[in-house]
Amino acid sequence: MIELHDVTRAYGEGHAAVRALDSATLSIAEGEFVVVLGPSGSGKTTLLNIIGALDTPTSGTVKVAGQDITKASRGELSKVRRHTVSFIFQGFNLFPGLTARENVQFAIDAAGREGGPTAAEVLESVGLGDRLDQFPSQLSGGEQQRVAISRALATGNPVLLADEPTGELDFHTGIRILELLQKQAGPGRVVLVVTHNREIARIADRVIELSSGKIIGDGPPKGGKANVADLYW
Repeated sequence: MIELHDVTRAYGEGHAAVRALDSATLSIAEGEFVVVLGPSGSGKTTLLNIIGALDTPTSGTVKVAGQDITKASRGELSKVRRHTVSFIFQGFNLFPGLTARENVQFAIDAAGREGGPTAAEVLESVGLGDRLDQFPSQLSGGEQQRVAISRALATGNPVLLADEPTGELDFHTGIRILELLQKQAGPGRVVLVVTHNREIARIADRVIELSSGKIIGDGPPKGGKANVADLYW
């Protein structure tokens, strides 16, 4: 589902260049629930942005759902973002003039999805059934995050990318969201969650660990996979 070969993303030139991602090579199969782990500045968000066709590598190749997006045109990349990848942003990126329901419906329409859960049903699944017609300014940070998560879940796109999805949530809501994300991984779909939280990494099928732009670890969670209900932080 996702393939990166020798991918580097550098900012700046010459001796002043900074490699946010350094010679990253990995392959992720459908059905995997993957956590990308590392401290701030390790390259996690850069990796997610490149996989999500929001950024382009300085060198190397990236394939998503069989398409080489390093060779794709601007129009082709736009289609990838609408129909292949769904992104849960750390900064929410909600439309301020649309209600919670309308924000989710916009994503459904952009993806061209027919059938499946309605915007209201997805919002209900994250505990926002009573906030459907509220605008982002009328919602707390945690509620806005749950709208952003609902928007990504509703598209049904095969690649789901989440950048610190529990960062604005209380513990109990965070557990609920992680359970939802974990359930999304299955036939025809892959889920990548970026976090600095090692507790969250315990529930992954696989943990990719980054440091200073390099992949320093790639394998099952240390100590074995845990259940979401066993987490604490």
